[in-house]
Amino acid sequence: MTEKPTGGPSLAAEDVVVRYGPRTALGPVALEFEPSTTTAVVGPNGCGKSTLLRSLARLVTPSVGTVYLDGAAITNLPTRAVARSLAVLPQAPSTPDGVTVAELVEQGRYTHVGPLRMLRRRDYDAVERALEVTGVARFRHRTMDRLSGGERQRAWIAVTLAQEPQIMLLDEPTTFLDIRHQLEILELIRRLNHERGITIVVALHDVNHAARYADRLVALKGGAVVADGPPAALLTPQLIEAVFDVSATVLRDPRTGVPVCIPYLPAGRATSMPDDRPGAMA
Repeated sequence: MTEKPTGGPSLAAEDVVVRYGPRTALGPVALEFEPSTTTAVVGPNGCGKSTLLRSLARLVTPSVGTVYLDGAAITNLPTRAVARSLAVLPQAPSTPDGVTVAELVEQGRYTHVGPLRMLRRRDYDAVERALEVTGVARFRHRTMDRLSGGERQRAWIAVTLAQEPQIMLLDEPTTFLDIRHQLEILELIRRLNHERGITIVVALHDVNHAARYADRLVALKGGAVVADGPPAALLTPQLIEAVFDVSATVLRDPRTGVPVCIPYLPAGRATSMPDDRPGAMA
């Protein structure tokens, strides 16, 4: 078995706080992300997952604290230098009308091109590799609106790969996908980590997917880190209740040994549905 490549730049958040007006959306958060690892960030809606990733990507400036990329404050680094090390895939990225897959993926090279923004042979080679690795090369001439949800998500991951980053920040990359396409995207992410040594930080809703595909879980609630560690030790009924306010049974996957969570609404907390039968009382 080939060993996972290691190395590359480090990424860290030091006492980061993000405020939107009077509301604190995140923090204070102190996290370090080791090179060539996969970290899944989990938590309920509105807990700060996207804000954390946007802060790490320099898309949001912390109100307090600092994000460091390879030991340097990320706010002090040139935009091109950041983009060459770090790529970000936001939630539900929008695609311009009429853009083909190849044209979209080429946009990932613009941080590498010269002043005339003309692609060179090595740029086209990087685009081709990204198309092949993500399995969308056969769709290169197809417009994005003609792809399925899973194919579109693969194309967007190809954009980030074309940057040739050493760190990828992925915000809910499996949202709106069916189970098969979710697994295909997560398997692709795992391959990028294992075969290329890319450091992955991914926000996920599904704790079972997070436990299965990540080396480390970071659980957020109310903008704060409530747990941080390996999935096998961290995914417990106590954590699920503390983070998501639901009870749970945690079992072991017989194939992988990875913990699997079966959640339940606490007794008396089930949402009642209105009776819309003819003659029912309002």
